Order: sequence, then structure tokens, then C-alpha cells
Amino acid sequence: MNRIPPGATLTITAARNLHLAAQGLLTAPPKTASKQQVLDAIRQMAVLQIDTINVVERSPYFVLWSRLGSYRTEWLDELLEEGKLFEYWAHEASFLPIEDFHLYRHQMISPHGLGWKFNQGWLRDHKKDVNLIKKHIQQNGPTRSLDFARRNGKAGGWWEWKPEKRSLEVLFTMGELMVARRHHFQRVYDLRERVHPAWNDQRDLVDPLLAQRQQVLLAVKALGLAKASWITDYFRMSRPDSTNQPDVLAKQGLLLTTTVAGWNEPAYVHPDHHALLQLAHDGKLRASVTRLLSPFDPVVWDRKRAIELFDFDYKLECYTPESKRRYGYFSLPILRKGALIGRLDAKAHRKEGRFEVKQFHLDDKTTVTPTLMKDVVACLNSCAKWHGTPRLDFSSLSAAQQKKFAV
Repeated sequence: MNRIPPGATLTITAARNLHLAAQGLLTAPPKTASKQQVLDAIRQMAVLQIDTINVVERSPYFVLWSRLGSYRTEWLDELLEEGKLFEYWAHEASFLPIEDFHLYRHQMISPHGLGWKFNQGWLRDHKKDVNLIKKHIQQNGPTRSLDFARRNGKAGGWWEWKPEKRSLEVLFTMGELMVARRHHFQRVYDLRERVHPAWNDQRDLVDPLLAQRQQVLLAVKALGLAKASWITDYFRMSRPDSTNQPDVLAKQGLLLTTTVAGWNEPAYVHPDHHALLQLAHDGKLRASVTRLLSPFDPVVWDRKRAIELFDFDYKLECYTPESKRRYGYFSLPILRKGALIGRLDAKAHRKEGRFEVKQFHLDDKTTVTPTLMKDVVACLNSCAKWHGTPRLDFSSLSAAQQKKFAV
């Protein structure tokens, strides 16, 4: 089965391409996408992070565009409502395949897990109010935070949430409530047993260490290949038990190991990717696509991994004071032929049908050629058309930079 020569080493390019192949970003998207492909893409990544910033498009929709090209965004909402996806805390708040619910149930119910970590004080001090919220949903059905009027006129972060919102979030994090659907991207909560009636704790709950092992293996599979230090960040896991360390799993045949030129530690690969690993070793994984990536795309959300794998130092600057920003409020990494070559700051002006490129930065190691710029412009046109903002606007750029886009 294994034709890879003993001691064979992957080039860094091959390692990148293996990662991108596992993430669905190696080659061009299909000409037409389907709702099933939306679900398949989420299963392939194993997690789709949620973020509400929509200066271009909300991140979960954008991450799917990077992999699928033009598709109908309502398909993601429909898959949630149909029960094929669920929401919970993974890397951050995320859409997850419903078949992975068992991997997160322990976090919901464990007093030492995420389900109670931030909520014990509120639950202790407002137990009656929390129970009233749950009773309200039992009697009245699916409920939004907006269904409860704010009484103090404030709005903001967790510390300024109205009490009903905090109680809803506590019940959600504990797994008593689930997100039944989203309405204008607002969560609509319902009882777990109504959203996921197939689940039964008595029957379906698995051993916590087994769930942890499955998460480690799933993270490695989604990453394509991984250093040991990359694994826990993918689902924001705590340090795995000694029995679930990747070197132990490799000795048991549950993970493959390989080496990458310039790395002083092994890389781990899921056995399901054996064929991809072989192609990578043979130099037959070829990256051919140019895509813009969301700041919350799995390829770049781990800054340390992006540096180690792509030599790309990326930081989202929307939380940085404007005077200290280098690349702009919402800069989008540019992926081209297996390399992260730069970033651009964009804004979609939907009412005007205009896609504004506010800043454009290529990394110093990237050589500007007409072919490269044609690829970037074609990618921009594809992205802008999907957004419903087909007119590209480069007027914010310098004259020299505008000339680069005149290809």
C-alpha cells in the first residue's frame, strides 16, 4: 500500500498543497454548486466559524464562496433549519455537521467544560430567570433575543446584554437550547430535544476520552497535515490526554507521520489522506486556483500556523485602532497557486452595486507580473459578481496601483 520511500521528505510546497487539498482550496471551484456541496464543504473543514462582520460578506458565507464559487447563501441557512448542521462553540461560535454533535456534548454538560466555564455565576445568581426563559420557550416555541424588550436602553458586549439574552446564551452553551434556525442572521432558539430529537444522552453519549480522540483525528484530517502544536487550536481543545497525543495515535496506526523540509518535528496525516500524501510526495498535487479568503478561514485563522506553513504573517486589524492599521479594516488574504501572496482591504457597497478595493498589498517576496494580476482581477470579478456588486472600484488606490489592475 505505502509506496512512499522510507525517510522521504515533503517540500514545503507539497505540504502547503496537501493542506489546501484537504481544505478544498487546491483547484478551481465547480462551475455550478449545489446545496449538497455546501454541506460537503463544511464536513470537509469539520467546522465553519461564524462572524457577523459584513463589510464584504459575513464570514461563513465567504468561506464557502472561496471553495464553491457562486452559490446560494440561503443554502447554509436551510441546512441549519433542516437539522444537517448545528451551532456550538468549536474554534469559536461555529456551524458544525450534526453527526459530530457527540463530540461536543461533553462540553455542554461537564461542570469543568465550556458549558459552565463562563456561566456558573450567572446561573447561580439568576437561576429563577433562566428557568423562566426555558419555560417560555417550552410553552411558546422558538424564540429570539429580540422577542424580549430591552429595559435599560443599553446595548453592547456580554456585560451589557439584556438579562434574557444572557440567559439564552447560558442555556445554549449548556446544551439545553439549540439554534433552530437564523432569521436575518439572528439566532432563533428552541429546546434541544425539539431541534435534535434523534439525540439521547442515555444511548448516545460517548466516553470523553474517545470523543477527544475523535476530535484530534478530525482536526488532523481537516488540516491535511499538522504539527502537533497545530492540532488543539483547530477546535480550541484543551491539551489532549496522554493517550490521545498524536505520537501515541501514530504508533497505534491511527495517524501517519511524514517529514517536511526545514521542520525539526514530524507532521501528522490522517490515514484517509494516504493517497493525497502519496501525490504530495510525488509532486503531483498542483495548486491552480486564485481566491480571496475570509479573515476567519481555517487556512489563516491560526496566525502561528500561517507563518510556519505559508510564511504569511496575518492579523485582522478591524479591532486595531485606525491610526495603527497597516493593511486596513478588513483585509482579505489572497491565495494564488498554493501561496498566500498578499492581501486587500475591500468593501461591498450593495446598494450601489460597487465592490471597492480600498487597499492592496502584495508581500515583498511576490513578483508582480501581468499573469498574476490577471488572476487577481479575475478572482475579484468573480467575488464581486457573487456579492451582487459587479462594478470594481479601484479609485481609493494610488495611480501606480490602479495601473496594476489595468490588465
